Amino acid sequence: MINKNVDTIISESNKQLSANRAQWYTLTVQQIATQLDADTRNGLTTTEAQRRLAQSGPNRLPPRKRRSIVAEFIKELREPLILMLLVTGILYGLWGELSDTLTIFAVILVVLGVEIFNERRAEQAIGALGNLSEPTALIRRDGQYVALPAAQIVLGDMMMVQAGQRVSADARLVTAIGLMADESSLSGESIAVEKDATFTLPTGTPLAERHNMVFAGSTISQGQGTAMVIATGSATELGHIAALARRVKPPRTTLQISMRALSRWLVWIALGFSLVIPLLGWIRGQPLQQMILTGLSLAFATIPEELPIIITMVLALGAYRLSKRKAIVKRLQAVETIGGVTVIATDKTGTLTENRMAVNHFMPESASTQLLEMGILCSHAVRSGSDFFGDPLETALLRAAQQGGLNLENIRQAHPLATEFTFDNIRKRMSIVYGEGSDLHVIVKGAPERVLPLTNSDQQVISGQVETMAADGLRVLAFAEKTVRAETFTQATAEVGLTLVGLVGLSDPPRTDVKEALAASRAAGIRSIMITGDHPLTAQVIARQVGLDNTQTITGSQLDEMSNAALDAVVGQPIIYARTTPEHKLRIVTALQRLGERVAVTGDGVNDAPALAAADIGIAMGETGTDVAREAAGMILADDNYTTIVRAIHEGRILFENLKKGVRYYLACKVALISITLLAVVLGVPVPFAPIQIVLMELFMDLAASATFVAEPPESDLMRQKSRDTQTAFLNRSMGISILVSSIGLFAAVSVSYLVTWWSGANLIQAQTVAFVTWLIGHVLLAFNLRSEREPLLRLGLLSNRLMLVWAAVTAVFVLAVTLAPGIEVLLKTGALSSNQWALVLGTAVDNIRN
Repeated sequence: MINKNVDTIISESNKQLSANRAQWYTLTVQQIATQLDADTRNGLTTTEAQRRLAQSGPNRLPPRKRRSIVAEFIKELREPLILMLLVTGILYGLWGELSDTLTIFAVILVVLGVEIFNERRAEQAIGALGNLSEPTALIRRDGQYVALPAAQIVLGDMMMVQAGQRVSADARLVTAIGLMADESSLSGESIAVEKDATFTLPTGTPLAERHNMVFAGSTISQGQGTAMVIATGSATELGHIAALARRVKPPRTTLQISMRALSRWLVWIALGFSLVIPLLGWIRGQPLQQMILTGLSLAFATIPEELPIIITMVLALGAYRLSKRKAIVKRLQAVETIGGVTVIATDKTGTLTENRMAVNHFMPESASTQLLEMGILCSHAVRSGSDFFGDPLETALLRAAQQGGLNLENIRQAHPLATEFTFDNIRKRMSIVYGEGSDLHVIVKGAPERVLPLTNSDQQVISGQVETMAADGLRVLAFAEKTVRAETFTQATAEVGLTLVGLVGLSDPPRTDVKEALAASRAAGIRSIMITGDHPLTAQVIARQVGLDNTQTITGSQLDEMSNAALDAVVGQPIIYARTTPEHKLRIVTALQRLGERVAVTGDGVNDAPALAAADIGIAMGETGTDVAREAAGMILADDNYTTIVRAIHEGRILFENLKKGVRYYLACKVALISITLLAVVLGVPVPFAPIQIVLMELFMDLAASATFVAEPPESDLMRQKSRDTQTAFLNRSMGISILVSSIGLFAAVSVSYLVTWWSGANLIQAQTVAFVTWLIGHVLLAFNLRSEREPLLRLGLLSNRLMLVWAAVTAVFVLAVTLAPGIEVLLKTGALSSNQWALVLGTAVDNIRN
């Protein structure tokens, strides 16, 4: 029967009643279980958990409050350039051009609609990424552990916590074995806090001293345990802190900052021309009212206010596209960086291999049952139905034990755990102590070279057998044991004088598509190096199987003897790094960066976090990685596959190239527009465009730059190009020259067609119509021309960018409308064109804008 207080507790918890939260650490586990109507052994039933979830809502912080469409519209309406356009429309109305006023107001609505759509689209893409990278947790439901998204955790759930895991909810510890938690994100205390489930604490105990609790947002640095959830979502301690920071926006990326700075610089240039051109026109005898309207329209059309928006949208949509390829981007910075990588420092297990560990060799064979029993006890992995969760190596041992007819639960219950000395990448072993009474038993599992010295075995003979197994590509574990006195043992005394029981060899075949991916990355100028904790011979076997370049193998012990200068001298060569620690990986990464390399690093463990953070882009494993690794990384591989890294690099290069093409087109159009208008004023003729036409031209430019270039397919040689230098300015000398060269064709086409028409005796409306139509056709041709940088457009495919085709078709329909529809002609100051004028328009547009 459901306890009547549960619904009240859930309600109070969600309302963040601090008095209720303050109670939990003062209560025993049984008191909490009774109050929450929960079961510490079997957990909640699925039905009850679903009921509680429906009432309390998901275990996540509420999203930032989103503006309504109306509020978004009002915000955009207050933008300086939109206000400038409104002023232009009002002046049209005051000076007797009501139809132009209505047209401009209609354009404002379209412009605002496009900008709001683009921003919403980008926000949705970023929001979707947050859901994709959401952590999971092992929760006990219906008597079995299941891996669930953290959002589905509810009050009363039994949650497993273990080293490397980010805690998903506030919880009262039920069991704790060697458990330590990093709570620096909450308390500011940088030293990990030791936890003890047996404590009950007095009211008023500070957060940092609540040793019987774990908190959402903290990370488990050592040990394991179980805990009962007492607060979720905004009711957690993290939720209260997060509520204070709700107004803080995420930092801008380097590219966004540089684009914003570039925009500010270009604004002054655009404003200068928008003032100078009308002033010169007025001095040369043009009507003052017309020049004022032209200046305002030019300012609206030439100020590059869209640049930061274009960058954000491209990065956000690019991140979403990467997620579809199983590369989940946590920070937009990663989208910029991934395409510029020159070195990939990759782990072996699960990245180059299938992470499908299987036990296939025992030494001696006669000890196989005993070795599997030891593997059951000396393991954090758990079973849920037919699945196993945990470290792939440990789950392989449990799977082999189950297949061998051993009962996992019975064996663990018959050997109660007393304490544990957790595995770490320095010791490369773990130890457990189990039993009751005065005599306890110790099991040690780990790398053979770290276990054998602790035993009395013939190390030379055993080491030979280890090398034989490693040469077959097997990962080798050594198991040893001893008996200790309960009242006297320590970690140091427990891990000496052991008796070697035997060796277990596990295979993990290389992924079938890795060889091809490595070849593709080499062709792209990207070097791959393997950094693994495995035996050197095992690493060499896998390297040969996947075609990884290697001329030598350096072990962690050899790295320890190298100075930084010595490491710098060899780190640029094809090398396999074996038997390494995370500290070694960090040294290798920083050495590569000293040589000017841009490094991507893969990692999955707690101690990989420094290297992931130091890399140009850290890539965490999504299937086997710890939450700590995911927090430190900028990208998460949902499938732990090296091939996904190469796909992400390919996608990153596409995004950057398309961004560069879009920005080049966008700025080339603006340079051409200023040049066309300035030339007319210098020559003493009317400006080629009516103000309303200039406003519409900006709309077409924005649509192409912010939408169609994003959809551009890659050029065929994209992955044969050298990686770009991410430190080089986006708008560098070559980019500037390219913009100027690209603008010349459009400038020449419009200027020639306009001046020929005007000087031939046509009236202003006819001449401006010729200029306007030439621009519309010419800027579409320019967009198609700028689709390709290195190969002919025909080879790229005229029809390969469907979005650009739609935009071109809309432009063509608009061209016909402005020259054939009388009502539109009046509104846009255009008229019908003669056959000779059409020939002039098409001839100049096609002739001046070509490959």
